[in-house]
Amino acid sequence: MKLIATLFWTFILVQVLGYVASSMTNTEYSIQTISIIGVIATVLIAILAAAIPKPEVETH
Repeated sequence: MKLIATLFWTFILVQVLGYVASSMTNTEYSIQTISIIGVIATVLIAILAAAIPKPEVETH
């Protein structure tokens, strides 16, 4: 479920970032290109989250 939420929010945020960046640089906004970048960013975030070691919690 966390991966789906990450995919959703990454997609939305990358779309907003792509729209603003294309507007600032006066280039054409392409939802297809920005969507591919969003999927790649989501995969990289998932890999990074899996690679970071989680601290062990001691129970007494």
